[in-house]
Amino acid sequence: MTIGAVLFDLDGTLVDSLEDLTDAVNYMLADVGQAALGPSEVRQLVGKGARNLVQRALATNSAEALNRGLAAFTEFNTLHITDKSRLYPGVLKLLQQLAADGIRMAVISNKNEALSRLILKALEIDTYFDMIAGGDTFAEMKPSPLPLRRVIATFNCSARDVVMVGDSINDIQAGNLAGIATIGCTWGYGSRRELSEAGFLADSCSDIITILQSWD
Repeated sequence: MTIGAVLFDLDGTLVDSLEDLTDAVNYMLADVGQAALGPSEVRQLVGKGARNLVQRALATNSAEALNRGLAAFTEFNTLHITDKSRLYPGVLKLLQQLAADGIRMAVISNKNEALSRLILKALEIDTYFDMIAGGDTFAEMKPSPLPLRRVIATFNCSARDVVMVGDSINDIQAGNLAGIATIGCTWGYGSRRELSEAGFLADSCSDIITILQSWD
């Protein structure tokens, strides 16, 4: 099999953004007088977009409180998008290798598109991707397969030639539902249990290169 395209999750896969996300959450919580959360607590809230994260952090169903919290979170996160966020080890080499091999790449994140583009540009890897899609780009977000299918259609690739790479159950379920191969990244925010349905597991970016180069 020839790999035509690789679709990447963002947070927890390419970028370790947990500390910046934690700071944004705690800025929002301080705004409403709630106690701060630690990184391990915020880690459990990440994966289904900012609105879901904010709702779970605030533990509220109030539309007014949710909208206020989301505005505060987004404002802080935008201004401090890469204060502490960094690429995971080997990410740049991985992207360079795939580009050299002529493999098209996309980011499909549940972070909103504007913030996804901002962090990728700030970390100077945005130019590697032919498409950057966020949780608000399409009508549905992961674990729905719709974003993956839309990107695959835009790339004019066959599903059998595309791989989804991510660290959470949302990525693996979306890939499986889209009928494409999946690689679970064990260094991210999801547990190994969440990755149990992945076609392959990678403990490093080097593992991803090895998996893709030995594809048949």
